Amino acid sequence: MAAGIAIVGLGPGRLEQLTLEAWRLLEAAPETYLRTSRHPLVSELPTATVHSFDRLYDEHAAFEEVYEAIAQRVLALGQRDEGVVYAVPGHPLVGETTVLRIRALAEAAGVPVRIVDGMSFCEPVLTALNVDPLDGLQICDAMVLAQRLHPPLDPDVAVLIGQVFGRELASELKMTLMHLYPDDHPVRLVRSAGTPQEVVVDGPLYALDRRDDLDHLTSAYLPPLAKAGSLSTYQEIMAKLRAPDGCPWDREQTHATLRSSLLEETYEVLEALDADDMDELKEELGDLLLQVLFHAQIATEDGDFRLIDSVGYAVEKLVRRHPHVFSSETVQDSQEVLLNWEQIKRQERGEETFKSMLAGINKALPALSQAHEVQKRVARVGFDWPDVAPVLDKVREEIDEFLDADQPQHRARELGDVLFSLVNLARWNAIEPESALREATLRFTRRFEVIEREAVDKGQPLEEMTLEQMDAIWQRAKREEG
Repeated sequence: MAAGIAIVGLGPGRLEQLTLEAWRLLEAAPETYLRTSRHPLVSELPTATVHSFDRLYDEHAAFEEVYEAIAQRVLALGQRDEGVVYAVPGHPLVGETTVLRIRALAEAAGVPVRIVDGMSFCEPVLTALNVDPLDGLQICDAMVLAQRLHPPLDPDVAVLIGQVFGRELASELKMTLMHLYPDDHPVRLVRSAGTPQEVVVDGPLYALDRRDDLDHLTSAYLPPLAKAGSLSTYQEIMAKLRAPDGCPWDREQTHATLRSSLLEETYEVLEALDADDMDELKEELGDLLLQVLFHAQIATEDGDFRLIDSVGYAVEKLVRRHPHVFSSETVQDSQEVLLNWEQIKRQERGEETFKSMLAGINKALPALSQAHEVQKRVARVGFDWPDVAPVLDKVREEIDEFLDADQPQHRARELGDVLFSLVNLARWNAIEPESALREATLRFTRRFEVIEREAVDKGQPLEEMTLEQMDAIWQRAKREEG
Protein backbone atom coordinates (compact mmCIF):
# COMPACT_ATOMS: atom_id res chain seq x y z
CA MET A 1 0.00 0.00 0.00
CA ALA A 2 0.99 3.66 -0.46
CA ALA A 3 1.84 6.13 2.26
CA GLY A 4 -0.97 6.47 4.74
CA ILE A 5 -2.60 4.59 7.58
CA ALA A 6 -5.02 1.67 7.19
CA ILE A 7 -6.79 0.83 10.46
CA VAL A 8 -8.31 -2.64 10.46
CA GLY A 9 -10.94 -4.04 12.78
CA LEU A 10 -10.17 -7.66 13.72
CA GLY A 11 -13.64 -8.44 15.03
CA PRO A 12 -14.43 -10.20 18.31
CA GLY A 13 -12.21 -13.25 17.89
CA ARG A 14 -13.19 -15.86 15.30
CA LEU A 15 -11.70 -16.00 11.81
CA GLU A 16 -15.19 -16.31 10.30
CA GLN A 17 -16.07 -12.91 11.77
CA LEU A 18 -13.24 -11.10 9.96
CA THR A 19 -14.50 -9.20 6.92
CA LEU A 20 -13.27 -10.14 3.46
CA GLU A 21 -11.93 -6.61 2.97
CA ALA A 22 -9.90 -6.87 6.16
CA TRP A 23 -8.54 -10.30 5.20
CA ARG A 24 -7.40 -9.15 1.79
CA LEU A 25 -5.68 -6.08 3.20
CA LEU A 26 -3.90 -8.09 5.90
CA GLU A 27 -2.91 -10.74 3.38
CA ALA A 28 -1.34 -8.15 1.06
CA ALA A 29 0.43 -6.21 3.81
CA PRO A 30 4.15 -6.98 4.33
CA GLU A 31 3.71 -6.24 8.02
CA THR A 32 0.91 -5.42 10.48
CA TYR A 33 1.09 -3.50 13.74
CA LEU A 34 -1.29 -4.53 16.53
CA ARG A 35 -2.41 -2.39 19.43
CA THR A 36 -2.28 -5.60 21.44
CA SER A 37 -1.49 -9.22 20.67
CA ARG A 38 -4.06 -10.28 23.29
CA HIS A 39 -6.68 -11.25 20.74
CA PRO A 40 -7.81 -14.77 19.73
CA LEU A 41 -7.31 -14.11 16.01
CA VAL A 42 -3.66 -13.02 16.12
CA SER A 43 -2.23 -16.47 15.49
CA GLU A 44 -4.34 -16.81 12.32
CA LEU A 45 -3.47 -13.50 10.69
CA PRO A 46 -2.21 -13.89 7.08
CA THR A 47 0.39 -11.10 7.37
CA ALA A 48 3.94 -12.40 7.24
CA THR A 49 5.31 -10.07 9.92
CA VAL A 50 3.28 -8.95 12.93
CA HIS A 51 4.35 -6.41 15.56
CA SER A 52 2.49 -5.32 18.69
CA PHE A 53 2.60 -2.35 21.03
CA ASP A 54 2.14 -4.46 24.17
CA ARG A 55 5.49 -3.36 25.59
CA LEU A 56 4.22 0.24 25.80
CA TYR A 57 1.71 -0.81 28.45
CA ASP A 58 4.66 -1.68 30.71
CA GLU A 59 6.65 1.44 29.85
CA HIS A 60 3.96 3.99 30.80
CA ALA A 61 2.07 4.50 34.06
CA ALA A 62 -1.25 5.68 32.60
CA PHE A 63 -3.37 4.41 29.72
CA GLU A 64 -3.52 7.92 28.28
CA GLU A 65 0.26 7.88 27.95
CA VAL A 66 0.15 4.45 26.30
CA TYR A 67 -2.47 5.52 23.77
CA GLU A 68 -0.59 8.72 22.94
CA ALA A 69 2.64 6.77 22.41
CA ILE A 70 0.89 4.28 20.12
CA ALA A 71 -0.77 7.06 18.12
CA GLN A 72 2.51 8.92 17.63
CA ARG A 73 4.27 5.73 16.52
CA VAL A 74 1.51 4.79 14.06
CA LEU A 75 1.55 8.31 12.59
CA ALA A 76 5.31 8.05 12.02
CA LEU A 77 4.91 4.64 10.37
CA GLY A 78 2.10 5.96 8.20
CA GLN A 79 4.34 8.72 6.85
CA ARG A 80 6.66 6.13 5.27
CA ASP A 81 6.38 5.50 1.55
CA GLU A 82 4.84 2.09 2.24
CA GLY A 83 2.48 3.41 4.91
CA VAL A 84 1.26 1.15 7.73
CA VAL A 85 -1.51 -1.31 8.57
CA TYR A 86 -2.66 -0.93 12.16
CA ALA A 87 -5.06 -3.57 13.52
CA VAL A 88 -7.24 -3.37 16.61
CA PRO A 89 -9.74 -5.71 18.28
CA GLY A 90 -13.38 -5.40 17.28
CA HIS A 91 -14.34 -2.32 15.27
CA PRO A 92 -11.80 0.52 14.94
CA LEU A 93 -14.28 3.12 16.19
CA VAL A 94 -15.79 1.19 19.10
CA GLY A 95 -13.84 1.54 22.32
CA GLU A 96 -10.56 2.31 20.57
CA THR A 97 -9.06 5.52 21.96
CA THR A 98 -5.90 5.19 19.88
CA VAL A 99 -7.88 5.31 16.65
CA LEU A 100 -9.48 8.65 17.50
CA ARG A 101 -6.09 10.08 18.43
CA ILE A 102 -4.45 8.69 15.28
CA ARG A 103 -7.12 10.26 13.09
CA ALA A 104 -6.67 13.64 14.78
CA LEU A 105 -2.88 13.54 14.40
CA ALA A 106 -3.10 12.31 10.82
CA GLU A 107 -5.53 15.06 9.82
CA ALA A 108 -3.19 17.69 11.25
CA ALA A 109 -0.23 16.14 9.42
CA GLY A 110 -2.07 15.61 6.14
CA VAL A 111 -1.71 11.82 6.28
CA PRO A 112 -4.62 9.85 4.76
CA VAL A 113 -6.43 7.36 7.01
CA ARG A 114 -8.55 4.44 5.84
CA ILE A 115 -10.91 2.65 8.21
CA VAL A 116 -11.58 -1.02 7.48
CA ASP A 117 -14.68 -1.97 9.43
CA GLY A 118 -14.81 -4.98 11.68
CA MET A 119 -17.48 -6.55 13.81
CA SER A 120 -17.41 -4.87 17.25
CA PHE A 121 -17.85 -6.63 20.58
CA CYS A 122 -21.44 -5.38 20.62
CA GLU A 123 -22.92 -7.74 18.03
CA PRO A 124 -21.85 -11.07 19.59
CA VAL A 125 -22.65 -9.77 23.09
CA LEU A 126 -26.16 -8.80 21.98
CA THR A 127 -26.54 -12.23 20.38
CA ALA A 128 -25.47 -13.92 23.61
CA LEU A 129 -27.93 -11.80 25.60
CA ASN A 130 -30.75 -12.03 23.02
CA VAL A 131 -31.13 -8.24 23.14
CA ASP A 132 -32.33 -5.87 20.40
CA PRO A 133 -30.39 -2.58 20.77
CA LEU A 134 -33.13 -0.62 18.99
CA ASP A 135 -35.33 -1.24 22.02
CA GLY A 136 -32.96 1.18 23.76
CA LEU A 137 -29.32 0.64 24.66
CA GLN A 138 -26.53 2.79 26.10
CA ILE A 139 -22.96 1.71 25.34
CA CYS A 140 -20.07 2.75 27.60
CA ASP A 141 -16.44 1.95 28.23
CA ALA A 142 -15.78 0.53 31.69
CA MET A 143 -12.70 2.70 32.30
CA VAL A 144 -14.47 5.92 31.34
CA LEU A 145 -17.48 5.07 33.48
CA ALA A 146 -15.38 4.03 36.47
CA GLN A 147 -13.69 7.43 36.55
CA ARG A 148 -17.03 9.16 37.11
CA LEU A 149 -18.45 9.89 40.56
CA HIS A 150 -21.96 9.58 39.15
CA PRO A 151 -22.77 7.56 36.01
CA PRO A 152 -24.08 9.62 33.03
CA LEU A 153 -26.76 7.03 32.34
CA ASP A 154 -30.53 6.77 32.06
CA PRO A 155 -31.42 3.87 34.41
CA ASP A 156 -34.68 3.28 32.54
CA VAL A 157 -32.66 2.26 29.47
CA ALA A 158 -30.43 -0.82 29.32
CA VAL A 159 -26.66 -0.27 29.32
CA LEU A 160 -23.82 -2.33 27.84
CA ILE A 161 -20.39 -1.72 29.36
CA GLY A 162 -17.37 -2.96 27.45
CA GLN A 163 -13.85 -3.95 28.52
CA VAL A 164 -14.42 -4.81 32.19
CA PHE A 165 -10.91 -6.24 32.23
CA GLY A 166 -10.14 -6.84 35.93
CA ARG A 167 -11.35 -6.90 39.53
CA GLU A 168 -9.88 -3.52 40.44
CA LEU A 169 -11.66 -1.84 37.53
CA ALA A 170 -14.84 -3.78 38.29
CA SER A 171 -14.73 -2.56 41.89
CA GLU A 172 -14.44 1.10 40.83
CA LEU A 173 -17.15 0.58 38.23
CA LYS A 174 -19.45 -1.00 40.80
CA MET A 175 -19.08 1.93 43.20
CA THR A 176 -19.96 4.40 40.44
CA LEU A 177 -22.99 2.42 39.30
CA MET A 178 -24.30 2.08 42.87
CA HIS A 179 -24.88 5.83 42.92
CA LEU A 180 -27.66 5.21 40.39
CA TYR A 181 -28.71 1.56 40.67
CA PRO A 182 -29.80 -0.55 43.68
CA ASP A 183 -27.04 -2.70 45.16
CA ASP A 184 -28.83 -5.87 44.06
CA HIS A 185 -29.63 -4.69 40.53
CA PRO A 186 -29.09 -7.62 38.11
CA VAL A 187 -25.94 -7.67 35.99
CA ARG A 188 -25.14 -10.09 33.16
CA LEU A 189 -21.44 -10.64 32.50
CA VAL A 190 -20.50 -11.84 29.02
CA ARG A 191 -16.99 -13.14 28.49
CA SER A 192 -15.37 -13.99 25.12
CA ALA A 193 -18.59 -13.29 23.24
CA GLY A 194 -18.74 -14.81 19.77
CA THR A 195 -15.99 -17.35 20.47
CA PRO A 196 -16.13 -21.00 21.56
CA GLN A 197 -15.14 -19.82 25.06
CA GLU A 198 -18.23 -17.60 25.40
CA VAL A 199 -19.69 -17.52 28.92
CA VAL A 200 -22.71 -15.62 30.31
CA VAL A 201 -22.95 -15.23 34.09
CA ASP A 202 -25.79 -13.58 36.03
CA GLY A 203 -25.38 -11.89 39.41
CA PRO A 204 -26.17 -8.81 41.49
CA LEU A 205 -24.36 -5.52 41.05
CA TYR A 206 -22.71 -5.73 44.48
CA ALA A 207 -20.88 -8.89 43.36
CA LEU A 208 -19.54 -7.43 40.11
CA ASP A 209 -15.94 -7.44 41.36
CA ARG A 210 -15.98 -10.87 42.98
CA ARG A 211 -14.88 -12.87 39.93
CA ASP A 212 -11.33 -13.80 38.99
CA ASP A 213 -11.99 -14.43 35.27
CA LEU A 214 -12.63 -10.83 34.19
CA ASP A 215 -10.52 -9.83 31.17
CA HIS A 216 -10.45 -7.44 28.21
CA LEU A 217 -13.11 -9.56 26.46
CA THR A 218 -15.60 -9.18 29.34
CA SER A 219 -18.70 -7.00 29.02
CA ALA A 220 -21.39 -6.15 31.56
CA TYR A 221 -25.05 -5.66 30.74
CA LEU A 222 -27.48 -3.91 33.09
CA PRO A 223 -31.19 -4.08 32.23
CA PRO A 224 -33.47 -1.11 32.96
CA LEU A 225 -34.69 -0.51 36.49
CA ALA A 226 -37.61 -2.73 37.44
CA LYS A 227 -39.51 0.42 38.46
CA ALA A 228 -39.00 3.58 36.40
CA GLY A 229 -36.79 6.10 38.16
CA SER A 230 -35.11 8.40 35.65
CA LEU A 231 -35.54 12.12 35.20
CA SER A 232 -36.33 11.62 31.52
CA THR A 233 -39.22 9.26 32.37
CA TYR A 234 -40.52 11.76 34.93
CA GLN A 235 -40.36 14.53 32.33
CA GLU A 236 -42.13 12.33 29.77
CA ILE A 237 -44.99 11.73 32.22
CA MET A 238 -45.23 15.48 32.88
CA ALA A 239 -45.36 16.16 29.13
CA LYS A 240 -48.08 13.51 28.73
CA LEU A 241 -50.17 15.11 31.48
CA ARG A 242 -49.91 18.45 29.67
CA ALA A 243 -50.60 17.00 26.20
CA PRO A 244 -53.94 17.63 24.42
CA ASP A 245 -55.16 14.19 25.46
CA GLY A 246 -53.71 14.52 28.97
CA CYS A 247 -55.19 15.68 32.26
CA PRO A 248 -57.57 18.70 32.08
CA TRP A 249 -56.36 20.03 35.46
CA ASP A 250 -52.68 19.79 34.57
CA ARG A 251 -53.30 21.46 31.22
CA GLU A 252 -54.98 24.42 32.91
CA GLN A 253 -52.02 25.23 35.16
CA THR A 254 -49.74 28.20 34.61
CA HIS A 255 -46.60 29.49 36.29
CA ALA A 256 -48.82 31.74 38.41
CA THR A 257 -51.30 29.06 39.52
CA LEU A 258 -48.45 26.76 40.60
CA ARG A 259 -46.84 29.28 42.96
CA SER A 260 -48.69 28.03 46.04
CA SER A 261 -47.94 24.39 45.19
CA LEU A 262 -44.22 25.12 44.87
CA LEU A 263 -44.21 26.87 48.24
CA GLU A 264 -46.22 24.07 49.87
CA GLU A 265 -43.94 21.33 48.56
CA THR A 266 -40.87 23.28 49.68
CA TYR A 267 -42.17 23.50 53.22
CA GLU A 268 -43.06 19.81 53.24
CA VAL A 269 -39.44 19.05 52.34
CA LEU A 270 -38.32 21.27 55.21
CA GLU A 271 -40.71 19.48 57.55
CA ALA A 272 -39.23 16.11 56.56
CA LEU A 273 -35.75 17.50 57.19
CA ASP A 274 -36.76 18.83 60.59
CA ALA A 275 -38.19 15.43 61.48
CA ASP A 276 -35.04 13.68 60.19
CA ASP A 277 -37.42 11.30 58.38
CA MET A 278 -35.53 9.94 55.36
CA ASP A 279 -38.50 8.01 53.96
CA GLU A 280 -40.60 11.16 54.08
CA LEU A 281 -37.74 13.22 52.61
CA LYS A 282 -37.43 10.76 49.72
CA GLU A 283 -41.11 11.20 48.91
CA GLU A 284 -41.20 14.97 49.38
CA LEU A 285 -38.13 15.58 47.21
CA GLY A 286 -39.91 13.71 44.42
CA ASP A 287 -42.95 15.96 44.88
CA LEU A 288 -40.77 19.07 44.86
CA LEU A 289 -39.05 17.88 41.69
CA LEU A 290 -42.51 17.55 40.12
CA GLN A 291 -42.96 21.29 40.57
CA VAL A 292 -39.63 21.95 38.84
CA LEU A 293 -40.61 19.72 35.91
CA PHE A 294 -44.07 21.28 35.77
CA HIS A 295 -42.65 24.79 35.34
CA ALA A 296 -40.03 23.54 32.86
CA GLN A 297 -42.71 21.80 30.78
CA ILE A 298 -44.85 24.94 30.64
CA ALA A 299 -41.78 26.96 29.59
CA THR A 300 -40.97 24.37 26.91
CA GLU A 301 -44.50 24.54 25.50
CA ASP A 302 -44.38 28.36 25.48
CA GLY A 303 -41.01 28.36 23.73
CA ASP A 304 -39.31 30.18 26.60
CA PHE A 305 -36.70 27.59 27.59
CA ARG A 306 -36.28 23.86 28.20
CA LEU A 307 -35.22 21.93 31.28
CA ILE A 308 -31.80 21.30 29.74
CA ASP A 309 -31.33 25.08 29.50
CA SER A 310 -31.94 25.46 33.24
CA VAL A 311 -29.69 22.53 34.05
CA GLY A 312 -27.00 23.72 31.65
CA TYR A 313 -27.02 27.19 33.22
CA ALA A 314 -26.71 25.69 36.70
CA VAL A 315 -23.88 23.35 35.64
CA GLU A 316 -21.88 26.18 34.09
CA LYS A 317 -22.40 28.35 37.16
CA LEU A 318 -21.32 25.63 39.58
CA VAL A 319 -18.16 24.91 37.61
CA ARG A 320 -17.37 28.60 37.21
CA ARG A 321 -17.87 29.34 40.91
CA HIS A 322 -15.74 26.39 42.07
CA PRO A 323 -12.36 27.02 40.42
CA HIS A 324 -10.69 25.28 43.37
CA VAL A 325 -12.43 22.06 42.27
CA PHE A 326 -12.54 22.34 38.49
CA SER A 327 -9.30 24.24 37.83
CA SER A 328 -5.92 24.83 39.45
CA GLU A 329 -6.95 27.42 42.03
CA THR A 330 -6.48 26.46 45.71
CA VAL A 331 -8.29 27.55 48.87
CA GLN A 332 -7.47 27.15 52.56
CA ASP A 333 -10.96 26.66 54.01
CA SER A 334 -14.69 27.07 53.44
CA GLN A 335 -14.51 30.75 54.44
CA GLU A 336 -12.21 31.44 51.52
CA VAL A 337 -14.57 29.48 49.26
CA LEU A 338 -17.43 31.80 50.23
CA LEU A 339 -15.28 34.90 49.73
CA ASN A 340 -14.27 33.70 46.25
CA TRP A 341 -17.92 32.93 45.51
CA GLU A 342 -18.93 36.54 46.17
CA GLN A 343 -16.04 37.87 44.09
CA ILE A 344 -16.95 35.61 41.15
CA LYS A 345 -20.60 36.68 41.41
CA ARG A 346 -19.57 40.33 41.20
CA GLN A 347 -17.46 39.56 38.14
CA GLU A 348 -20.40 37.72 36.55
CA ARG A 349 -22.72 40.65 37.10
CA GLY A 350 -20.20 43.10 35.70
CA GLU A 351 -22.40 46.10 36.49
CA GLU A 352 -21.01 49.49 35.58
CA THR A 353 -23.12 51.04 38.36
CA PHE A 354 -23.10 50.03 41.99
CA LYS A 355 -25.20 47.07 43.05
CA SER A 356 -25.19 45.68 46.57
CA MET A 357 -24.14 42.09 47.21
CA LEU A 358 -27.37 41.84 49.22
CA ALA A 359 -29.54 42.79 46.25
CA GLY A 360 -29.87 39.21 45.08
CA ILE A 361 -31.41 37.89 48.30
CA ASN A 362 -34.95 36.72 47.66
CA LYS A 363 -37.38 39.18 49.23
CA ALA A 364 -40.02 36.45 49.36
CA LEU A 365 -38.05 34.49 51.96
CA PRO A 366 -39.53 34.27 55.46
CA ALA A 367 -38.21 37.07 57.66
CA LEU A 368 -35.96 34.84 59.77
CA SER A 369 -34.44 33.18 56.70
CA GLN A 370 -33.94 36.54 55.01
CA ALA A 371 -32.15 37.95 58.08
CA HIS A 372 -30.01 34.80 58.27
CA GLU A 373 -29.00 35.08 54.60
CA VAL A 374 -28.13 38.78 54.96
CA GLN A 375 -25.86 38.05 57.92
CA LYS A 376 -24.16 35.13 56.18
CA ARG A 377 -23.37 37.20 53.10
CA VAL A 378 -21.86 40.17 54.92
CA ALA A 379 -19.85 37.78 57.10
CA ARG A 380 -18.22 36.38 53.95
CA VAL A 381 -16.47 39.70 53.37
CA GLY A 382 -15.44 40.15 57.00
CA PHE A 383 -18.31 42.26 58.40
CA ASP A 384 -18.78 40.11 61.50
CA TRP A 385 -17.97 39.85 65.20
CA PRO A 386 -14.61 38.27 66.08
CA ASP A 387 -16.27 35.67 68.34
CA VAL A 388 -19.62 34.82 69.91
CA ALA A 389 -19.16 36.84 73.14
CA PRO A 390 -20.04 40.25 71.62
CA VAL A 391 -22.96 38.60 69.84
CA LEU A 392 -24.44 37.69 73.23
CA ASP A 393 -23.73 41.21 74.47
CA LYS A 394 -25.59 42.60 71.47
CA VAL A 395 -28.62 40.40 72.24
CA ARG A 396 -28.71 41.72 75.80
CA GLU A 397 -28.27 45.30 74.57
CA GLU A 398 -31.19 44.99 72.14
CA ILE A 399 -33.43 43.45 74.82
CA ASP A 400 -32.64 46.35 77.16
CA GLU A 401 -33.44 48.86 74.43
CA PHE A 402 -36.75 47.10 73.79
CA LEU A 403 -37.62 47.25 77.48
CA ASP A 404 -36.75 50.94 77.61
CA ALA A 405 -38.84 51.85 74.57
CA ASP A 406 -41.88 53.94 75.56
CA GLN A 407 -43.70 54.26 72.24
CA PRO A 408 -45.43 51.38 70.32
CA GLN A 409 -43.57 52.17 67.11
CA HIS A 410 -40.28 52.25 69.01
CA ARG A 411 -41.02 48.91 70.68
CA ALA A 412 -41.78 47.31 67.31
CA ARG A 413 -38.48 48.55 65.91
CA GLU A 414 -36.52 47.43 68.97
CA LEU A 415 -38.20 44.02 68.94
CA GLY A 416 -37.09 43.67 65.32
CA ASP A 417 -33.55 44.43 66.43
CA VAL A 418 -33.87 41.79 69.18
CA LEU A 419 -34.98 39.19 66.62
CA PHE A 420 -32.21 40.19 64.20
CA SER A 421 -29.59 39.82 66.95
CA LEU A 422 -31.05 36.43 67.90
CA VAL A 423 -30.72 35.31 64.27
CA ASN A 424 -27.05 36.32 64.46
CA LEU A 425 -26.68 34.27 67.63
CA ALA A 426 -28.22 31.31 65.80
CA ARG A 427 -25.78 31.76 62.91
CA TRP A 428 -22.81 31.78 65.27
CA ASN A 429 -24.04 28.49 66.73
CA ALA A 430 -24.61 26.92 63.27
CA ILE A 431 -28.37 26.86 63.84
CA GLU A 432 -30.81 27.58 61.03
CA PRO A 433 -33.23 30.00 62.75
CA GLU A 434 -36.26 29.25 60.57
CA SER A 435 -35.99 25.55 61.38
CA ALA A 436 -35.31 26.24 65.04
CA LEU A 437 -38.45 28.35 65.37
CA ARG A 438 -40.50 25.84 63.40
CA GLU A 439 -39.34 23.02 65.67
CA ALA A 440 -40.14 25.13 68.75
CA THR A 441 -43.62 25.74 67.37
CA LEU A 442 -44.07 22.02 66.77
CA ARG A 443 -42.99 21.26 70.35
CA PHE A 444 -45.44 23.85 71.64
CA THR A 445 -48.20 22.32 69.50
CA ARG A 446 -47.52 18.78 70.76
CA ARG A 447 -47.51 19.85 74.41
CA PHE A 448 -50.67 21.90 74.06
CA GLU A 449 -52.40 18.92 72.44
CA VAL A 450 -51.61 16.93 75.60
CA ILE A 451 -53.45 19.58 77.62
CA GLU A 452 -56.39 19.40 75.22
CA ARG A 453 -56.57 15.59 75.39
CA GLU A 454 -56.52 15.58 79.19
CA ALA A 455 -59.30 18.16 79.26
CA VAL A 456 -61.39 15.94 76.97
CA ASP A 457 -60.60 12.81 79.06
CA LYS A 458 -61.72 14.58 82.21
CA GLY A 459 -64.82 15.98 80.56
CA GLN A 460 -63.65 19.46 81.51
CA PRO A 461 -63.96 22.37 79.06
CA LEU A 462 -60.54 23.74 78.25
CA GLU A 463 -61.68 27.23 79.14
CA GLU A 464 -62.43 26.12 82.71
CA MET A 465 -58.96 24.73 83.38
CA THR A 466 -56.76 26.95 85.49
CA LEU A 467 -53.39 28.17 84.30
CA GLU A 468 -51.78 26.13 87.10
CA GLN A 469 -53.49 22.94 85.85
CA MET A 470 -52.40 23.63 82.29
CA ASP A 471 -48.84 24.39 83.35
CA ALA A 472 -48.60 21.16 85.37
CA ILE A 473 -49.67 19.11 82.36
CA TRP A 474 -47.32 21.13 80.15
CA GLN A 475 -44.32 20.48 82.38
CA ARG A 476 -45.09 16.75 82.54
CA ALA A 477 -45.35 16.60 78.71
CA LYS A 478 -42.03 18.42 78.48
CA ARG A 479 -40.35 15.94 80.83
CA GLU A 480 -41.75 12.98 78.89
CA GLU A 481 -40.32 14.37 75.65
CA GLY A 482 -36.87 14.33 77.25
